[in-house]
Amino acid sequence: MFVVATAGHVDHGKSALVRGLTGMEPDRWAEEQSRGMTIDLGFAWTTTPNGTHIAFVDVPGHQRFVTNMLAGVGPTPAVLLVVAADQGWRQQTAEHVAALDALGVSHGVLAITRADLADPAAALAQARAELSGTSLDGIEALPVSAVTRSGLPELADALQRMVAQLHPPKTSAVRLWIDRAFSAAGAGTIVTGTLQSGTIRTGDELLVAPAGLMVQVRSLQTLKETVSEASGVARVAVNLRRVRKTQLRRGYALVTPGRWFCSDLIDVVLCQPVESLPREATLHMGSAAVSSQIRPIGPHAARLQLRTRLPLHVGDRGVLRDPGSARILAGIVAVDVAPSPLGRRGAASRRAAEIEAISDIVDPFAEVRRRGVVRASQLVATGHLETTTTLSGVVAAGEWLVDASTWEGWRDRIQDVVERWEADHPLDPVMPLGAVVSAIGLPDKPLASSVARTVPVLVADATGLRRRDAVADLPPPLAEAIEILSQRLRQNPFAAPDVSELAALGLTDRYLALATKAGRLLRVAQGVYLLPDAVSESTHCLARIPQPFTTSEARMALNTSRRVAIPILELLDQLRITRRVDTSHRVLRPTGDIDADQ
Repeated sequence: MFVVATAGHVDHGKSALVRGLTGMEPDRWAEEQSRGMTIDLGFAWTTTPNGTHIAFVDVPGHQRFVTNMLAGVGPTPAVLLVVAADQGWRQQTAEHVAALDALGVSHGVLAITRADLADPAAALAQARAELSGTSLDGIEALPVSAVTRSGLPELADALQRMVAQLHPPKTSAVRLWIDRAFSAAGAGTIVTGTLQSGTIRTGDELLVAPAGLMVQVRSLQTLKETVSEASGVARVAVNLRRVRKTQLRRGYALVTPGRWFCSDLIDVVLCQPVESLPREATLHMGSAAVSSQIRPIGPHAARLQLRTRLPLHVGDRGVLRDPGSARILAGIVAVDVAPSPLGRRGAASRRAAEIEAISDIVDPFAEVRRRGVVRASQLVATGHLETTTTLSGVVAAGEWLVDASTWEGWRDRIQDVVERWEADHPLDPVMPLGAVVSAIGLPDKPLASSVARTVPVLVADATGLRRRDAVADLPPPLAEAIEILSQRLRQNPFAAPDVSELAALGLTDRYLALATKAGRLLRVAQGVYLLPDAVSESTHCLARIPQPFTTSEARMALNTSRRVAIPILELLDQLRITRRVDTSHRVLRPTGDIDADQ
């Protein structure tokens, strides 16, 4: 299916032409039909002789309904432009063409209507002159009459040739701009709209953006036929579960979750030179009309703060319109839907230079290089990537994609910051991951560990980073106390001293924590400290007694007290070295089982 919007001055015969092409009445409201004037969006469709389905979005031509007109034109890739032979080019024709030019619509057919009332040659020449220099310059044109049906077969052929030149959608992600929401007896909530991209299937889970509602597709219709799936670009009616009509409105969109960035701040390129922009304007994007504050940041670039978030990709086109005069101010192209703050002096001019230097808006390599580091999922959501597959020439670390030069800079700095930490903290040479993240400016802790693992002299664990040969430089009194305790434990490995004995040696909680972190002691439980090899020693001891065994039997094998035996057994349970067989017995797991679990 192909979707075509109408455009042109009020009462130039747009709806009559659609009726003549389709045999359907596009005006839905009784008031529209009685007044002979389209007020809201109308819809009709036809099948060309070669079997091509063309759906028409008939838009109002009156100046009071420009917002409705833009809602219909916004999501559609092609236009049927109408100029009446007996009236010629008019003000609203020019405003519609200005909007189409701003949106970059370059596929269209020009129909000179009412050719039965006046010679179409003058209107055609005038329209050709007015379209010169716009995106619609040079489109095919022909005279028609909806009354006599003269030229309608030729117009159908021209439309068929035009839609054959349309490009397929650039993304496989679903985005259906909603232009109508209503309830139907026995069906529930239904929305209609132009499906710009992607494929919707019965049973799909979709996100209503920006409302944040998850809905399920109950059924689908295209051209009033029930279908199991529909692919963009197409006119679609979607019956939804888990949402009420009152929760939906024109300007919302059904989107594939995770595939669109819902943004209220965007950097844009202005498609036409603009001498000055107001501080506030209406942004028309898809079927949405959103109030936006404008911050010019360069001759051809601006930052827009939207009052309502929109689901966007880089490369999306929209129109800025003066809400007071309804004048089209400029067309825009979104070049960044997740821009960084402009805080420092000169940041705006630097950003403008970056924007003007962009040669390919959707180049993922350039985006990674510009940002230094970015989540792969964000590149998918912003439209730079179709999937989260890694890019050659870019370092992939977990969920992150990192520019190669940024990665090398981190590798160079991370060793320096860890060594400085060791010099500043001789009692605790392990640098916490949070401190590493702050020192280097990394986005999260797992990425710090990933960088450290590529530096041979560093070791990363759950506690932090250290040099491979780093040891805590314990002060002499502490080192002496640890040595006394170690000699005792070497004689009886499981005779852990109690709190009073530890205090007598001067081993405070802080010193014990430092000794544990330095690998000199193993903390089994609160107040229970043994040598680091206590786990392997206890495993060997328990392997020599009959299986399964009780806590009492384990205590005797380890030659220790219940105060020490119970925490050791609980630690072995946690490490999956032992397992309980009933309330009073444990058994050592076979070595193969232990290795597999770990």
